[in-house]
Amino acid sequence: MRFATSAVMFGAMLTRATAFGVRQPTFTSVAAGGASRLTSSAASKTALKANVLKLSDAKTELLDQVDTFIFDCDGVIWRGDSLIEGIPETLEKLRKLGKKMFFVTNNSTKSRAGYKKKFDSLGLDIPAEEIFSSSFAAAAYLEQTKFKETGKKVYIIGEVGICEELDLIDVPYIGGPADSDKVPNMGKGGKLEIDEDIGAVIVGFDRDVNYYKIQTAQLAINEEGAEFIATNLDAVTHLTDAQEWAGNGSMVGAIIGCTGQQPTVVGKPSPLMIEYLESKFGMERSRICMVGDRLDTDVLFGTDNGLKSLLVLSGVTSEEKLLSTENTITPDFYADDINAFFEEEMAKVEETV
Repeated sequence: MRFATSAVMFGAMLTRATAFGVRQPTFTSVAAGGASRLTSSAASKTALKANVLKLSDAKTELLDQVDTFIFDCDGVIWRGDSLIEGIPETLEKLRKLGKKMFFVTNNSTKSRAGYKKKFDSLGLDIPAEEIFSSSFAAAAYLEQTKFKETGKKVYIIGEVGICEELDLIDVPYIGGPADSDKVPNMGKGGKLEIDEDIGAVIVGFDRDVNYYKIQTAQLAINEEGAEFIATNLDAVTHLTDAQEWAGNGSMVGAIIGCTGQQPTVVGKPSPLMIEYLESKFGMERSRICMVGDRLDTDVLFGTDNGLKSLLVLSGVTSEEKLLSTENTITPDFYADDINAFFEEEMAKVEETV
């Protein structure tokens, strides 16, 4: 599995990131079913559509119009550690039709190698070169910006996925899982001394985030001038199939709150990934469909980058929220899950039985 070599090519796409407003996103509080959510200012690029069509004739509306599918993972392929029913059969049918497929996740807790293991454990034989994670994107960004040449190190709020990707490009780092049990001295006269060689702070999803990590990041950014990098801004995530859990947006929000700075975002809806895929595989954007369960990352990634987009209701977004007059991010189609691609075919088979 050639995980390290593709980082250079992906990194070449990153220099154009600032032109798309990725480096300095702003945040507003948006009412969504009574909840307050962080959302990127990029959402304003997508105009409200009067109607969102539910996929009814998948062959005509989608399959005949698309050569390549980009799938989000959490909420589309699996929920937590549970595979969504019918997914293996649907992916197999797409391959038989000659469709290219890529699996792009904003979840940074695993490296690409880690996600390959997860696919394998769920019984899905997905080639390593089809898997992309935001932990990989963060490493590629550092490689493109020649961070290693600065002689500095990275401080990680995040899990092993980011560490493994940085190991592949030989960039030194501290923090991450190693700081999970640390507590700063907050007694009288107490202070936290940090490494003065921290040149960047990467904030990814961290189930062991704590005050020590937040304070280290705050000091590194505010006092040492470290660059603030976020793998993604997802408001919620699927740790289990029973409920939604606070996502990386909550961790990024904490660092925004104590530094007053906005991060460089490397995951969806940043255009970096699609530029990489387009360059490497020579794909035509109008023949690509982004399939995901999130409006402000997956669907926005599609609509802002000239792709077709399909929202599935098997993840974090409800039909009520999608069709709400308050929603300004709308896909070309929506479906209950990706098994809808072949529902008509299955119905015909059942009729003949």
